Amino acid sequence: MSKRLLDSFIPENYNLFFDIDRSKKLITGTTKITGTAQNSEVYLHQKYLEINQVLVNGQETSFNQHPKLEAFSFAVPEADNLNIEVQYTAPLTDTMMGIYPSYYEVNGEKKQLIGTQFETTAARQAFPSIDEPAAKATFDIAIKFDEHEGETVLSNMPETKTENGIHYFDTTVKMSTYLVAFAFGELQAKYTETNSGVKIGVFGTYAHKESELDFGLEIAQKSIEFFEDYYQTPYPLPHSWQLALPDFSAGAMENWGLVTYREAYLLVDQENASLSTKQAVATVIAHELAHQWFGDLVTMQWWDDLWLNESFANMMEYVAIDAIKPEWKIWESFQTSEVPMSLNRDATDGVQSVHVQVEDPAEIDSVFDGAIVYAKGSRLLVMVRALIGDDALRRGLKSYFDKFKFRNAMGKDLWDALGEASNMDIGSIMNSWLEQPGYPIIDVALENDNLVLSQKQFFVGKGKDQQRIWQIPLHPNYVNVPELMTEHSIKIPNYSELRKQNSTPFRLNVNNTTHMIVNYDTELLEDILDNSESIDSITQLQLLKDLELMAKSQLISFSKLVPLLSKFATSSSAIVLDSVYSIVNQLKLFVSPESNEKKALQSFVDKLSKEHIKNIGVVPKDNESNDNQLSRPYVLSASLYAENKDSIASTHDVFIKHATKLQTLPASIRRYVLSNELKNFNSDLLFDALLDSYKSSSDASLKQDIAFALTSTPNLKQLQKIVAEFENSAIIKPQDLRAWYVGVLSNPAGQNLAWDWIRNDWSWLEDTVGGDMEFTTFITKTAQVLDTREKFDEFVEFFEPKINTPGLTREITMDINLIESRVNLIEQQKDSVNNAISKELV
Repeated sequence: MSKRLLDSFIPENYNLFFDIDRSKKLITGTTKITGTAQNSEVYLHQKYLEINQVLVNGQETSFNQHPKLEAFSFAVPEADNLNIEVQYTAPLTDTMMGIYPSYYEVNGEKKQLIGTQFETTAARQAFPSIDEPAAKATFDIAIKFDEHEGETVLSNMPETKTENGIHYFDTTVKMSTYLVAFAFGELQAKYTETNSGVKIGVFGTYAHKESELDFGLEIAQKSIEFFEDYYQTPYPLPHSWQLALPDFSAGAMENWGLVTYREAYLLVDQENASLSTKQAVATVIAHELAHQWFGDLVTMQWWDDLWLNESFANMMEYVAIDAIKPEWKIWESFQTSEVPMSLNRDATDGVQSVHVQVEDPAEIDSVFDGAIVYAKGSRLLVMVRALIGDDALRRGLKSYFDKFKFRNAMGKDLWDALGEASNMDIGSIMNSWLEQPGYPIIDVALENDNLVLSQKQFFVGKGKDQQRIWQIPLHPNYVNVPELMTEHSIKIPNYSELRKQNSTPFRLNVNNTTHMIVNYDTELLEDILDNSESIDSITQLQLLKDLELMAKSQLISFSKLVPLLSKFATSSSAIVLDSVYSIVNQLKLFVSPESNEKKALQSFVDKLSKEHIKNIGVVPKDNESNDNQLSRPYVLSASLYAENKDSIASTHDVFIKHATKLQTLPASIRRYVLSNELKNFNSDLLFDALLDSYKSSSDASLKQDIAFALTSTPNLKQLQKIVAEFENSAIIKPQDLRAWYVGVLSNPAGQNLAWDWIRNDWSWLEDTVGGDMEFTTFITKTAQVLDTREKFDEFVEFFEPKINTPGLTREITMDINLIESRVNLIEQQKDSVNNAISKELV
């Protein structure tokens, strides 16, 4: 275990003074800390700080640097209570960590906005501290900067006064260092207030329309009101500011009282925003505001319990938005996003468990696995909610907050609170899920009129069976089946009698709340499929997703799924169509560009999609159903892949109508309209015009769509032009680079360009985004695309030598397995899949 600096000194209050010179990119700081020494030598974290002087109780003292610990130390007198003062300077960098500038333009004039990002261990880049989540203290923040008229300064607490150009902020409540935040620059704002008197504000640069702040303001206000009621625990600060930063590495960050966001996840042009965009923004805002209690008020003791913060916030975003916008049916979105993300990632051997030991700062960032700590963790908590019910959950959470507010907690503390509220041993059930990686597949067999259920770990690719056993909430639709499966196998007698009594096919995991998949034997599966029209959309989705996973693992062949697609493609449910076209995208693995097999697949996809796109139309309509709004992008994308002439022509007509004002293109189909132009009506003039629009636009959603389209061009010279700009932050911001890279890598015409770039310029990438918790996802995304034996060998050759790099070990190991399993799958199933597609065309 690495040294915990809290063992040497317990801070009580930080008095932080920052003098920031943007022109010199220099921070001059003075940090005064009061606290209690635990022994005769005190350690404080620092990274990239130039320490000029250390005073202890007014006396200057010498200090020693400890680079491996990212710390310095100094001797202290025997007196317990200390007043420490550290004077230092630090650079204002462009890493999007610590204190850093965001760059943007307004009417062609270059501007910058200073903001902060301290999670996980970047507070030490801004001020000396005990930069550990358990080291909670209060903070008094004062900021001076090269200020000009019209600038706004924000922090965790309200500003109390300005003297001699210094902005002073009220003392914070007791909190962890990584939640400290401030920002300043030219900002516009909109305000409202909650029922309980909490002031809500949304802030953005003047590069945006004032109206783009309205949606975020509404969701923030209603989220705070919802959580105060749901948790029965007041929001403890006077305000909740939401700030959009032009440069931001994560999606958003829950700094207490000053939540920061990528512009795409806070600012919404409601005149032309898709339903899916509104849902994404709303859930991100609700997620961060759920953190104001879960993470900020009560904080994990150490980073190994990160799930206590993130898993709960991830679940609560859906609970909140379901209450605020019930017409959205947001839990359906949970089924198409969090559920498949977690199931796919968690099926690879070597994946981390939700609760994972971590010490090295470089390893801490790697714990932020979106598919595990966020998606799987939230799914496990949905499972708990389904087990104990909402009333017990709310009682347990109130007790938890009452006991641990302004303190730190561990997983056991939460289970104790929920167990007491529900009279269930939640801890013993959940430990089998939190402490073990992976998840079970339940084989359901019919043997001599007995239903036999058995569990084993499910793998895609190579996997070592370690005989893991989970305590599985089965959620059966027959009352005679146990609710909880705690053994390797169970037997339920008299199936034929049960089938008559229940008059519906036997199913497990009703509502799809348990983190598992089910493998029904042939007779049981056919019974479900024969009655598929009478089962609900979530069950249909679940069935298709489970079969897709089993096909990926080669328990069954993808050829078995091909005939099912026609059965489900006529559905009007967006989540069922999501599952259908997810399988279609898998079928693309088995065909080569410009091959007869690809033409056959295109014909099959056309058969699946043409009636549907004809019925709902290419262009969104007023007052249409949520399902039509959400499914149109799937169906249109499929129809364009199929090269349906009517869809290509209709989509081209949409572009022509809006060509001079791209922001007016219907947002839900905009990326497909633009990519259709580049694929079927390409010219250098068009490409350059779109690239210019990308450069000049401040609309994050539009920029994402243009990037998607540009990277889909089949023109090699245009793709070379894109890759040449990967390292030009004036065009492609580092926060957006991954999307551009993946876009080119996924394009058969550009794959070699992107793959060569990341290998040749890896050191640049490491220097530019290496301190970012999303850095490893460049490897993850690469592994999700490469699919040939040649590329697998190249991946191993390049990444295997890096396998012992802190923070990369698990990712590289898993991704080697992932690509190899995909290549094996293609080689072994290619003929059978293409034969199955051909049969569907007869």
